[in-house]
Amino acid sequence: MGRTRGSLAGALIPWQTIDRAIVPGYGELTLHQRGTFFVIRLDGQELMGSHDHGSEDLLATLACAGLLARADARVLIGGLGLGYTLRAVLGVVGPSASVEVSELVGATVRWNRGPLGHLADHPLDDRRAHVIERDVVDVIAGVRGHYDAIMLDVDNGPDTTSQWGNPRLYSEAGLRQIMRALRPEGCVAIWAASETPSFIDAMRAVGLQSECVRARQRGTSNRHVIWFGRMPSRGRAR
Repeated sequence: MGRTRGSLAGALIPWQTIDRAIVPGYGELTLHQRGTFFVIRLDGQELMGSHDHGSEDLLATLACAGLLARADARVLIGGLGLGYTLRAVLGVVGPSASVEVSELVGATVRWNRGPLGHLADHPLDDRRAHVIERDVVDVIAGVRGHYDAIMLDVDNGPDTTSQWGNPRLYSEAGLRQIMRALRPEGCVAIWAASETPSFIDAMRAVGLQSECVRARQRGTSNRHVIWFGRMPSRGRAR
């Protein structure tokens, strides 16, 4: 669904509520605008905002490096958000690539086709982009050896103390499921609000060649991270 980020918008212009949607099992999702800035909140807690998307660009750059020349590249993005990750991926893959976006919340898709579309230059209009309105965990579980890259931007990351942490993605079983969904030498990149030192050990334990890349959010002291893992060049997931 989303993850927590602070807002940099000016304090003088009042926020306006653009739309609301009930998400079963989570609460009320709301879209807000202040001047040129947009935020999505869940029960009043900000999940993401339009003020900075450098970490989304980094997520795409890391995961899709080398895919521009691959004619049949297949990419999965978990979480549509404000469309920035999808736009960044479309900029670094070739014209015949297939980019799937798994988004659990239909309202988020609707907003990206409407009031949010201009933020990332309407990436859903690109013929390479395909929206799947399902939980990304189920999408990953349904394929084997299918994707060259998987990007996960659905919550605060693998910190188990986080409100949005998803053990079905970040547990050993979840990581092995991701590996089964990847092609040989495919990779996974996971956005996280903060560093969880033990997680890279968990990634390496299942056989991923892994590293943690820090992405500082512009204008703040927040240091978001990208957990990056690549399948070994030979052999298969254990």
